Amino acid sequence: MNRTTQFGEGLFETILWRGETPKLRIHYERLRNSAESLNVPCPGYGEFLRAIREKAGDRKDVYVKLLLVYEGGDHFADVPEMYRIEVIVKQTPPVPDDVSLTLSPYRRHSEDPICRHKTTSYLFNILVRRYAKEKGFYDAIILNEKDQVTECSSSNLVVLRKNRLYTPPKEAGLLWGTTLEVLTRELGVEERAMTLRDLLEADSVFITNSLIGAVGVSYLLDRRKRVDGEVLKDMKSAIDKLNPPQGT
Repeated sequence: MNRTTQFGEGLFETILWRGETPKLRIHYERLRNSAESLNVPCPGYGEFLRAIREKAGDRKDVYVKLLLVYEGGDHFADVPEMYRIEVIVKQTPPVPDDVSLTLSPYRRHSEDPICRHKTTSYLFNILVRRYAKEKGFYDAIILNEKDQVTECSSSNLVVLRKNRLYTPPKEAGLLWGTTLEVLTRELGVEERAMTLRDLLEADSVFITNSLIGAVGVSYLLDRRKRVDGEVLKDMKSAIDKLNPPQGT
């Protein structure tokens, strides 16, 4: 029984593949930690790395999606018995110069255990992104049941306020991104509960994920936002430090 197809019980990582870099380790650590939390099997780092290398070959700066497809019993409550690794490699999509964000009509719950892991149960994220695109925006901000900001459909939020960088806390109910982890380590991004008003009053707002790195938000809900170019440059440099481009 393919439990990933039947029940959406699978894990994946989306990686900007530049070889075996420190950031790749962060991807693996998140995958392993999720597997342990959900009580499902996980490959070792060596197997994880070999699977990517075999599929990517000599290509660098490409999109890599590594999936753990689970197999086991046919009852939904069964625990998976084994995994199969699937790797998809394709060209990275173009990175926008800046983005616009609206408000998602759908909410997270801060106690939802699934949103903290990168699972193949992705329909919620799909609906959020579709809504944003239908409204003419790049993505949408997701609130939780306490009216706190969490994340966007496929990216984390980082806020600049009085020369300090902040991001919504894990406890709000969100997937802690590998790029956000890099920025936390390198630039000291702090976790802080925030509301929509905090975003609107911030000096600048950015979104981050593995494929786009860091991008400034130039239009938030119904108003324009200033993008601090120097801070954005620092964020991109920090990301490249732990995932250096080919030839550096």
